[in-house]
Amino acid sequence: MSTSDYTCTAPELAALQHLLNGTAGDFLCNKLQAVSDHLAATGRAVDTTYLLFSAFLVFAMQLGFAMLCAGSVRAKNAVNIMLTNVLDAAAGGIFYYLFGFAFAFGRGKHSTGFIGHYFFGLTSLPNANYQYDYAYFLYQWAFAIAAAGITSGSIAERTQFAAYLIYSSILTGFVYPVVSHWVWSPDGWLSASKASGLLFGSGVYDFAGSGVVHMVGGIAGLWGALIEGPRIGRYDHDGKPTAIRGHSATLVVLGTFLLWFGWYGFNSGSFVKILVPYSIGGGGYVDGQWTAIGRTAVTTTLAGCSAALTTLFGRRLLTGHWNVLDVCNGLLGGFAAITGGCSLVEPWAAIVCGFVSAWVLIGFNLLATKLRYDDPLEAAQLHGGCGAWGIIFTALFAKEEYVLQAYGPLPNGKSSRPYGLFMGGGGRLLAAHVIQILVTAGWVTATMAPVFYALYKLNLLRISVEEEMAGMDVTSHGGVAYVYHEGEGQIHATGFMMKASPESR
Repeated sequence: MSTSDYTCTAPELAALQHLLNGTAGDFLCNKLQAVSDHLAATGRAVDTTYLLFSAFLVFAMQLGFAMLCAGSVRAKNAVNIMLTNVLDAAAGGIFYYLFGFAFAFGRGKHSTGFIGHYFFGLTSLPNANYQYDYAYFLYQWAFAIAAAGITSGSIAERTQFAAYLIYSSILTGFVYPVVSHWVWSPDGWLSASKASGLLFGSGVYDFAGSGVVHMVGGIAGLWGALIEGPRIGRYDHDGKPTAIRGHSATLVVLGTFLLWFGWYGFNSGSFVKILVPYSIGGGGYVDGQWTAIGRTAVTTTLAGCSAALTTLFGRRLLTGHWNVLDVCNGLLGGFAAITGGCSLVEPWAAIVCGFVSAWVLIGFNLLATKLRYDDPLEAAQLHGGCGAWGIIFTALFAKEEYVLQAYGPLPNGKSSRPYGLFMGGGGRLLAAHVIQILVTAGWVTATMAPVFYALYKLNLLRISVEEEMAGMDVTSHGGVAYVYHEGEGQIHATGFMMKASPESR
């Protein structure tokens, strides 16, 4: 029920005046107006609190990225990779504030489908016309730095520190915002929320960003790793791969669980509002956005679980081992794939999504090895490959009812929208999503590949052989993350000393 149902319209006021004198009618209507205003304010407070909580969950994923990255690299580069994760957030915050949000969501009289150009430095925010406020900015910033965090994993253990700052600023301040404008701004040329001229009559349904976030970060990392080349020792003189294992499975698992936790804010939080009723059923039960949010959390969970189990047995068949690191990456691949259609599919379809995403990741990893490509965190394969599969998956399995809940009816007033091909919705949505994959890959390639190549030509991209062999913690950061003295039974950590108990010696 809308809060406007508590206000008095002119006919209602006239009817009241037949029953009550004018003063009593005015008094009653004033009281109802006060109740209506209070309910409206309460609704806005609930929605803002929900969005802020979701933003905090997505931001907490940075801790997950940091732990996952640290555990996936060798101990001699742990400080370096954790510092880059901190700076992804810090530099991304400044550049997204100055430029990124305006490029992504800036709207006005002269808005274009390619890029926004209003609200630089958050001027004119909060904005009642477009319902943008500070909570919305914070939520979108958390998404932007997630894309930059993906890229840092691809080029870990061999990249100059200055290069991280340069590429991260460009990615969060310009490259990523343009793609998010295309898909998520009502003015974007791929957007499903446009007032008219929808691509193939549907636009793109990338609800939480399989393409906008994961493909962008993964493809940027792909070009960085390709231009840099593999780490020393990753392939021998004959081109045969040599495993370079990360130093801590414990940190990898910790990071994975933190990312899992944050992903609920990533996917379910993309509804932005929670206090939106859909319909009133029998028995007083109200079906609203809160139900769709719960279903989205379920589909997210099932896709990750399905992908983890499929990866476990798939890698067992290929290698003969039960590998926890492979399972963690498979789990995250399932999450990356379901992100685009998390709110639009049935729970059973999410299991299909995770199953296929596991094989997509395994296949791309095998291809990467054949091509002598080196990505310490499998970020390009995981986020780029599984993200692309997620876009296709949504076009196949999106359910009409859920599409209408997430995006509403078409602007022309029709009560239906294009939906998944396998659900009877035809091929228009699939065509739109193929276009999304192609233009996202093309845009990131056209922007980030020249950035990495320019850094390479200027000798700003890759560290020297001596630095790579010694480790970046010593050569660039003045110390190591931890040193173990076996004879003393002590671990000296940066800034700390942890002694073993006498009983354990």
